[in-house]
Amino acid sequence: MASTKKAALRFIFITLLLDVIGLSIVGPVLPRLIEQLIDGTISQASQWSGLLLFAYAFMQFICAPIIGNLSDKYGRRPVLLLSLLGFGIDYIFLWLAPTIWWLFLGRIIAGIFGASFTTATAYIADVSTDENRAKNFGMIGAAFGLGYIIGPVLGGLLSEFGPRVPFIAAAILTFLNVIYGYFVLPESLSIENRRPFEWKRANPLGSLLQLKKHKSLSGGLIITFILLYTADHAVMSTWTFINIEKFGWSNAFIGLSLTFAGIMVVIVQGGLIRIINPKIGNEKCIFVGLVLYTLALLLFAFASQSWMMFVFLIPYCLGGIAGPSLRSIISKNIPQNEQGELQGSLTSLMSVTSIIGPLLMTNLFTWFTRPAALIQFAGAPFLAGSVLMMISVFIAANSLKRPFLIRKSHYIPK
Repeated sequence: MASTKKAALRFIFITLLLDVIGLSIVGPVLPRLIEQLIDGTISQASQWSGLLLFAYAFMQFICAPIIGNLSDKYGRRPVLLLSLLGFGIDYIFLWLAPTIWWLFLGRIIAGIFGASFTTATAYIADVSTDENRAKNFGMIGAAFGLGYIIGPVLGGLLSEFGPRVPFIAAAILTFLNVIYGYFVLPESLSIENRRPFEWKRANPLGSLLQLKKHKSLSGGLIITFILLYTADHAVMSTWTFINIEKFGWSNAFIGLSLTFAGIMVVIVQGGLIRIINPKIGNEKCIFVGLVLYTLALLLFAFASQSWMMFVFLIPYCLGGIAGPSLRSIISKNIPQNEQGELQGSLTSLMSVTSIIGPLLMTNLFTWFTRPAALIQFAGAPFLAGSVLMMISVFIAANSLKRPFLIRKSHYIPK
C-alpha cells in the first residue's frame, strides 16, 4: 500500500513538473510580447498583464469549485487530464496571437480548465496521512521550483530563435503531459469515497460558504491564507516588470533570476521543509515563514542593485515553509470524500487573491512609474506586499492561539 502511494506521488510530481515547465517557459518573453502587441511602454504592459491575470483568475474562481466537485464524483485522473488539455490550448492562442485580445481569449480558456492545482492537491490529500501531509504538500512547491529552474532556461534559449517559439514549446510539453498522464497516472480516489455532484456546493460562493461548515477551520487562518496569496502577487505579477524598469534586465537575465528562485524553492520545498516541519511543527512554520516573507518583500522594495534581488530571494524562498504548513492545518481534519471540494474552495480563494492581487500590484507599479508620477518608486508593489504579510503575521499568531510564538523568537532564522 505504501509503495502504491509513493508511486502515485511520483506520478503527480512529474505531471505537475511538466505543467510548470510549460507555464514558466513563457515567463521571460511574455512582458515583451505584451509590450509589442499594445505598442506601448513596459509600464503600460504591466497594467495589461494585470488585466490578463484578472481574466484568468476570474474564470478560475467561477470554474475551480465545479472542477473540484467533479473530481469528487468522477475521480482526480480524468479531471486533471482535462485541465491540462485546456492549458495546451491556451499556449496555442499565445503562439498565434496577432492582437492583445487573443491573449485574453487564451487566458479565459486556461482559467476555465485551470484546475490542475486544485485536483493535484486533492490527489495528494487522498494519498497522505496526518504525519506526512505537510511534507507531501511541500512536494507541490518542489515541483514548481524545479519547473521554474528548467522552464526559464528553456524559455531564454528558445527566445533566441524567435519570441513566439517558447509558446510552441510550452504547448508541445503540455500535450505530451496529457499523453503521459493518460497512460501512466493512476486514479487516487476509490469508488466508495466518491460523492454525488451538487450544484449548490459547486458554485463559487457556495463553495466558499462550505468552508464555514467545518468547525475545525479557523476564520483567522483563512484570512491569513488570503493575505498570503494576495501579497505573493507583488512578486508573481510584477517581478519581471519591476526589474526591467529598475535594472534594465534582458529576457536571459529574467530567466536566470527565475531559475535561481526555482533552485531555492526546490531546496526549501523538496528538502528543508521535510526537516524543519517535523522539528518545530506546522504552527511555528507558518509564523516563521510569514516573517521571512515580510522581511524579503521589504528588502526587494528598496534594493538598489541587481545582485541584491538575488540575495533577497533567499529569505523570500525560505518563507515558503508557511504555505504547505497552512494547507496541512486546514486540510487534515476534512473527510477524504470532501477533499476535492475543500481544495476547490481553497483554489477559489486563491483565485479571489489572483483577481485582487494582480490588479492591485500592477496598477501600483504603473502609477509609480508613469511619467507624471510625483514619486518614481518601482518597488511600490513589494512594499505593499510586505505590509500585507506583516498583517498576516499578527492574524496567524492570534488564530493559532500561541502567544509564545511571538515571545520565543529564537525560531526565526537570523
